[in-house]
Amino acid sequence: MYAYKTGTVAEVFHFFSFLFTVNKHKPWIETSYHGVITENTDIVLLDPPLVALDKDAPIPYAVICVFISFDVTFEREICAFTIHGLEAPFEAVVLNGTSGEGQLRARSLVDCELQKEYTFIIQAHDCGSGPGGTEGKKSHKAVVHIQVNDVNEFAPVFREPQYHAAVTEGKIYDSILQVEATDQDCSPQYSQICNYQITTTDTPFAIDRNGNIRNTEKLSYDRQQQYEIQVTAWDCGQKRALHSVPVHIDVKPVCKPGWQGWNKRVDYEPGTGSKQLFPKMHLETCGGPLSSVRTTVELQTSHIGKGCDRETYSEKSLQKLCGASSGSTDLLPAPSAATNWTASLVTDSGRDSDLIFRFDGRQAAKIPDWVVPQNLTDQFTIATWMKHGPSPGLRAEKETLLCNSDKTEMNRHHYSLYVHNCRLVFLLRRDFTLVDTFRPAEFHWKLEQICDKEWHYYVINVEFPVVTLYVDGVTYDPYLVTDDWPIHPSQIDVQLTVGACWQGGEVTKPRFTQYFRGSLSGLTIRPGKIESQKVISCLQACKEGLDINSLESLDKNIKFHFNPAQSILVMEGEDLENMNTAVRKVSYINSRQFPTPGIRRLHISTTVQCFGEDTCITIPDIDAVVMVLQPSEPRITITGVERVSWPATDFRAPEGISLFQDLHIISTVTRRTKASGSNIQTPRRPGVLEEIIHNLDYCDILVLGEELRPDQESLQLQRSVGLSMQPCSCMSCHWLSTGVDSMSNYEQVIRQVRYYNWQPGQVTERRFRLTCSELNGRYTSNEFNLEVSVLHSSETGEHVSHMVAPPQYMQVVHHPSMLHDLYPSHSSGVPSAATVVIVMCIAALVVVVVLGIYRIHLTHQQEVKLNETAKEGDESWDNSALTITVNPMEVGGLGTDGRDKKVKRIWKGGDK
Repeated sequence: MYAYKTGTVAEVFHFFSFLFTVNKHKPWIETSYHGVITENTDIVLLDPPLVALDKDAPIPYAVICVFISFDVTFEREICAFTIHGLEAPFEAVVLNGTSGEGQLRARSLVDCELQKEYTFIIQAHDCGSGPGGTEGKKSHKAVVHIQVNDVNEFAPVFREPQYHAAVTEGKIYDSILQVEATDQDCSPQYSQICNYQITTTDTPFAIDRNGNIRNTEKLSYDRQQQYEIQVTAWDCGQKRALHSVPVHIDVKPVCKPGWQGWNKRVDYEPGTGSKQLFPKMHLETCGGPLSSVRTTVELQTSHIGKGCDRETYSEKSLQKLCGASSGSTDLLPAPSAATNWTASLVTDSGRDSDLIFRFDGRQAAKIPDWVVPQNLTDQFTIATWMKHGPSPGLRAEKETLLCNSDKTEMNRHHYSLYVHNCRLVFLLRRDFTLVDTFRPAEFHWKLEQICDKEWHYYVINVEFPVVTLYVDGVTYDPYLVTDDWPIHPSQIDVQLTVGACWQGGEVTKPRFTQYFRGSLSGLTIRPGKIESQKVISCLQACKEGLDINSLESLDKNIKFHFNPAQSILVMEGEDLENMNTAVRKVSYINSRQFPTPGIRRLHISTTVQCFGEDTCITIPDIDAVVMVLQPSEPRITITGVERVSWPATDFRAPEGISLFQDLHIISTVTRRTKASGSNIQTPRRPGVLEEIIHNLDYCDILVLGEELRPDQESLQLQRSVGLSMQPCSCMSCHWLSTGVDSMSNYEQVIRQVRYYNWQPGQVTERRFRLTCSELNGRYTSNEFNLEVSVLHSSETGEHVSHMVAPPQYMQVVHHPSMLHDLYPSHSSGVPSAATVVIVMCIAALVVVVVLGIYRIHLTHQQEVKLNETAKEGDESWDNSALTITVNPMEVGGLGTDGRDKKVKRIWKGGDK
């Protein structure tokens, strides 16, 4: 640095002139620069660095002049860098004017995603000034190229919020669909997607680096109809997508001919009538033209009761309901004290009280002589339910259902019903006194039903010499009839047996033989009459079956056919849409008020024909179930007065006393209801009951405590009832039988029951118990207990005087002035002895008169009530279908408390 100081103006100007002549050169910079800046920062790294050089002055790079006298200093150095390009967001600053070092900076943060590169011009300026005040010199223009380095600030994002694809089952695809993710970063390193991954585990799919999804195994429509998988992505900077994308892949079935749109389970609510089974079902034929379609719908109910849901009343009750002829003999009744011959047999009564006897080849029963019908004529009927399978062994033995043979000495079979090699045989050999010629004796039927292990109803109508067999209501003629000579008369007694045949003669020890293996129920014999086909169909009719809704709307070109039990429906048609409509109308119906709950299986088979071909496509069979829900169980309730007292004289009266005059029988259920807008069945809130009406099949009246004494006590029905009473053949019971009838009719019958006691002085009270039942004991009522007290003469006086005398809390007070007026000579208030006697006599007379009036009034009221009841029974109760049977004795079990040593059944309504 040079500095001059002078005292004259001329010397100063001379000095400045010297300086200007020294600044002869321009600053020098590189011709081009390349720079790099990382986004979100402001410093640019240039290559080469930004430095300006100046050749003027002895001092390298710059000359500095200082005018000391005028306090002015001049320095020859780099004063600035200028950037040309208004859009360039950069500026250049001088870090050191002497050395010419500078720096390039961003005026604001740069974003690679907005602009990746910048190009602009830069110049350097020195600080010198020439003669005349000219500015400092500028360097040449240099080109600057700047690249913005990227930062991995963005995660991958999928182009779609979700992806959908569909595949056909049974195929392997190279690519089902392609997912694609993007990254907003600007650099290839951070903006490119380097990997995709399925994050859902255990799926039969895979994905490659390009986002192509494929299946790794063959898919099945039946196993799974739709898949949902989650997919994520990574960029090349290993940054993962913040959100996975769902991919839905639908599996479409290969076009397979068959029924579609049906449910495997259909729930049936009891009491709802007919319900459609397949409301949305249709047949898929894959576009093939069809000439005809044949569909068979089968309802399989062999596991329910005796082959289907039937009424479970006793056999006699069913015969009454169907209008069968009276006089049949039940050979397999429920075991009891009166019908003890079936006690040793194995029963299966767990199916809604449906009584079934099972025979395994070792059990049989002898029918007592007093039960056996003795008057078989040329007309009679044998009926039974039978379930039987093939017999073991190559040469199967005879299996006897029913046999009437000699009891001793000989081994002649008078009539029998047996199974042999899956053939049903009926043997009937007449007495020689009736027929003396060679006549038909054995009738053979060969049917599949005999050994199919299913329940069937067999009825043999005999109109000798014609014998007709009905199986499930269908008539079958024998395929073979053999003749034989009649049996010669003898004095040998016969034995009727069930489950085997009795061999009493021609053997060392009488025994059973030809045992039956299978199940029987309702075995009856009706002598003198044969049943009509209408009655037979009613006795075996199922209460459940298939139906067609809106039969009138069915297309006339659709042909349909039901089997007799309505368990099989066959439909045929030529138009596919008409057939679809017809199948949608198929429904299930159960007419029982209380059906048997459980599963009923459905089987649907279909065959189709194409034009010019016998068969073209195969339609797979389908299986479904009808679930009959548990019915609301009825609660049978008997109500009435539980304690009554009668004067002893009323027990001896001609009309006796009415035990159940105020009796009422009702039945209630708790219904299930559907919640609003829902198909879910929910029970009503507790305590809300609904009254229903149904039948009863028997009622029992039991006497508790000491047995009735037949010589002084009895139960009778009023003559106004119009029903005959007949003694039972057994002398150990005492019951009344009315069979299946309405609750109101049972009420009227029970109200007519009268109790008589011709020696009421020997008893003080009698207690009775009444119970009723429906469906052969499936539903039973409460136990209604009645206590009847006898008011003897002294007790009657007390009882009546309580009604006419003042209550105990009231006292008769005589005022002294009243006594003085009545008895003026006894002012002391003490009456004489005569006066006391007179007063007592008058009081006794008054009591006698009041008792007489009360007795007359009470008798009159009872007669009026009896006349009204009798009139009501004659007018409103139809007794044409009732049978009343009374029998004087049956010893039951213990009573309800410790004092009751015996329980006596004195009345039973039913048909046991």
